[in-house]
Amino acid sequence: MNWKHIFTGAAVFALSAALLTGCGTEKAPSTDNAAEMGKIIVGLDDNFPPMGFKNEKNEIVGFDVDLAKEAAKRLGREVEFKAIDWSSKEAELKSGRVQILWNGLDITDKRKENMLFSKPYMDNRQIIFVKKGNTAVTDEKSLAGKTVGTQSAGTAEEYIDATPFYKNDVKEVKKYPDYVAAFMDLENGRLDAVIGDEIVGRYYMSKHPEELEALDVVVGPTSEFGIAFAKDNTVLRDEVQKVLDEMKKDGTIAKISTEWFTKDITK
Repeated sequence: MNWKHIFTGAAVFALSAALLTGCGTEKAPSTDNAAEMGKIIVGLDDNFPPMGFKNEKNEIVGFDVDLAKEAAKRLGREVEFKAIDWSSKEAELKSGRVQILWNGLDITDKRKENMLFSKPYMDNRQIIFVKKGNTAVTDEKSLAGKTVGTQSAGTAEEYIDATPFYKNDVKEVKKYPDYVAAFMDLENGRLDAVIGDEIVGRYYMSKHPEELEALDVVVGPTSEFGIAFAKDNTVLRDEVQKVLDEMKKDGTIAKISTEWFTKDITK
């Protein structure tokens, strides 16, 4: 009997068994799940405080930015924030140049035709902002004969374009690439009023307390913020939604909201 061959064969068998056992304890990385692979690129308007904007150090910060960072962390993925032309946001998403739009985006039926959305995470009202001391504008009807500003490609613009009053009775509607530019023109007297997102406007007012005031007048229907994905990217949408649900349950979203708005204003 050749004991050398027997011992050699036994050793090989034992080693093979050990390797198979060891491999069985490790989970192989999934290659068929695109949402588990690579970097998440988030498209945003980087001049949309407090949701996403550049601070004095030229860093992109904001409420939505903090939410996205935490979600990416829990997914084990790197995240990159890419400033885009907000009026071309659907094209950016469809082309794959960005994977997510996460920047105070209202959920609308029109947008649902071309995008997938997360569950709504915050309510958003469109209200009227005026220069402090302006008593000529008190409600929506008093905008007749006035010059009104809003942001292009936003919910307020959609409402204004669909409402005959703004075409027939308002003197002029000026559209801006972002609300900051509109508010600056309001401060400088080039506008009589701005119609825009309450959250964004009140944040801007907190930085310019002596210049502007908000009328507690809701213009159009109250909308909801959601996170948008390409129409066919259900995998990433579902994975992000799962971690958002976890963040809501464990209080992380409430904590981030309180840091930005002094209280939890999320849904």
